[in-house]
Parts: sequence; C-alpha cells; structure tokens
Amino acid sequence: MKLNFTKLKPNSPDFRKVKQLYMRAFPDDERAPFLMLVLKAKKKGVDFWSISCDGQWAGMLYIVNHRDLSYVFYLAVSEELRGRGIGSAILRSAQKIYKDRRLFLAIEELDENAENYSQRVSRRNFYIRSGFEELHRKLREGNVVYDILGVGGDVKASEYKALMNGYAGSILSKLFTMEFVD
Repeated sequence: MKLNFTKLKPNSPDFRKVKQLYMRAFPDDERAPFLMLVLKAKKKGVDFWSISCDGQWAGMLYIVNHRDLSYVFYLAVSEELRGRGIGSAILRSAQKIYKDRRLFLAIEELDENAENYSQRVSRRNFYIRSGFEELHRKLREGNVVYDILGVGGDVKASEYKALMNGYAGSILSKLFTMEFVD
C-alpha cells in the first residue's frame, strides 16, 4: 500500500472530493466551516492533506501544529475504501511525518447513553490499535465533549489553548468554548 500526501489547495484536482467527504464524514456540530479550514491552511503550521492510496484518491487529514504539538483535527477515509487498512496506514504515516512531536486527537467521549455508542467504541479501538493512548483528559468544544488520545506524551490545557489561539487567532478563538475538562 503506497500512500501519497499532497497539500490541498482550492485548485487541487481533489478539492471537491475532499470537501464532499468532509461534509459527509463529520456531524454539523463537529465541523468547522470548510472555507475557514481552507483559509487557515495557508498559515504556517497548518497541514491540509489530500491522500491517495496506490494512485486512487483515498481521503483527507487536517493537522494543526504548534511548537512540538500536532493536533489531528480531522481524518476521513473515502467511504468506498474504508475497512481496507487505509486509515491505519494514514495514522502510521502521520506518526512518521510528525515524529519527535506529540500527536493528539479528540474523539467523541465514550458515553454509554449515546445513540452511536458502539461506533464510538469502534473508533476508540481503531486509534488504540494505531498506536494512540488515552490521555485521560476530556475536551469540550461547544456542546460536544471529547476524549483525548495521543502519541508521544501528554497535552496540557495551556498548550492546547496556545495551539488554538495560534490557529484561530485571539478573537476567533474566543467564539469557541474550548477547555479541558478534568
């Protein structure tokens, strides 16, 4: 399996596919405006990847970097290619690309009362199999609470806030309620 990571730009041939996948893969309350993602990806330290596997478009990965932190904002594999190990391969490649960094992500918390509880457990297990560990922290963004998983070490609330402030800017970051929940 050969993966190719290409920085996504508005004139990229896969731009439309990435946008459509993004809109389908993430619930409304977990999606940032796509235009904002594209515009922020022009900043240093933001990587918006379109990914192909063996020459076929396969998915997207969006990562925000700050100092030695890399936050996997979004990862999605094309519906047609799911279940073939591509997501795991993307995460292994990301761990190589962002080596010597703390790589972390947020997943929906394991709430037994959630309608999609079994899906949440499957996602968590997928990330654990891919080398991520529970960081025993929760993150609240708006009304959604997430569990934090990572590779390479813990992430402090102050570090996360600095990353988000650098990404969104001091004014825009105040529009979101992002905090670690202990």
